[in-house]
Amino acid sequence: MSDAGGCLTVHALDTALGRPAVGLPLSLFRIGNVVRAQLGAWRTNDDGRCDEPLLAGTAFTTGVYEILFNVGAWREASGAADLGFYDMIPIRFRVTDPALHYHIPLLVSPYGYATYRGS
Repeated sequence: MSDAGGCLTVHALDTALGRPAVGLPLSLFRIGNVVRAQLGAWRTNDDGRCDEPLLAGTAFTTGVYEILFNVGAWREASGAADLGFYDMIPIRFRVTDPALHYHIPLLVSPYGYATYRGS
């Protein structure tokens, strides 16, 4: 079970423009043996973060999760002349201790991206 102190957060940065990825749509899924269940959908705020943790408290449990960043729709909505190479960026990861803070940064540009477990 979960400890109330653990949570899952994201931060998206547009490295091509050197600023937060404002309004980037993302969805969170829990990955099971057969089922991929959507837990919610968000858009990043003016700082490139979501206003609240994606999961926290008893809803945050051990298991495998996936965050799907819809960068294609985000670039198109921004009016970018270059829509880039990536349409969707899936980040699949494992939560082993839900008492901890899991932070998933996404650094994105039209032709590349990077992610890591942040703090």
